[in-house]
Amino acid sequence: MSLDRPLAPDPYDLLPPVPSFTVTSADVTDGQPLDEVFAHPSAGGKNLSPQLSWSGFPDETRGFVVTCFDPDAPTGSGFWHWVLVNLPATVTELARGADPLPGDAFCVRNDYGERNYGGSAPPPGDRPHRYVFAVHAIDVDKLEVGPDASPAYVGFNLAFHTVARATIRPTFQVGG
Repeated sequence: MSLDRPLAPDPYDLLPPVPSFTVTSADVTDGQPLDEVFAHPSAGGKNLSPQLSWSGFPDETRGFVVTCFDPDAPTGSGFWHWVLVNLPATVTELARGADPLPGDAFCVRNDYGERNYGGSAPPPGDRPHRYVFAVHAIDVDKLEVGPDASPAYVGFNLAFHTVARATIRPTFQVGG
């Protein structure tokens, strides 16, 4: 794996800007390495989603979508690790391992082909990958997508319903 390839853009830098709010975590820190417990089993992890909590979102928020995306995956299109859709507006925290999901929330298939959180697992020896955990405040109770929707289709729908977004970007690297 070539470490001198250009850094992929942050996906949210390419979308129309929206206001931000605050997302925090007892488990992950922006710009700092993820603990191995949040990595995929193929990278020696436990595949647990980190604890996340958020505040300061707009009053017109009617629901949330939580995503995790690796823009640095060597795919040409990044890698979706988590797409959690239709969290009620009353939910402002997800515990570590986020199971069971609240209300009518569900996960669409991640790029592992599973409907859950899929932990980090960059190629061994590659530079640290960024994992963009985003909480999207939406202006509808539910996105009109089903569990068979692709992450890209969810993202397309988010483009029309996101009123604010909060992000935290930890990193992860296998080997060195």
